[in-house]
Amino acid sequence: MKDYSLISNCPTCEKAIEYSTKNKFRPFCSERCKLIDLGEWANETNSIPAAAPLKSNKTDPEFDEPH
Repeated sequence: MKDYSLISNCPTCEKAIEYSTKNKFRPFCSERCKLIDLGEWANETNSIPAAAPLKSNKTDPEFDEPH
């Protein structure tokens, strides 16, 4: 049986890496790239788009606007 390894690119620096359990930083190439990515999420440079806000339910008296 032949041993295959998956080659992937680091999401931060695009360096080719072996995606395996040998790489403790996977999917990143290093701790540095992992921390750069974490910082981008913490600073909200990266984000997951939110769904559009729900429209209010005008038939429910709890949501009626005061007149």
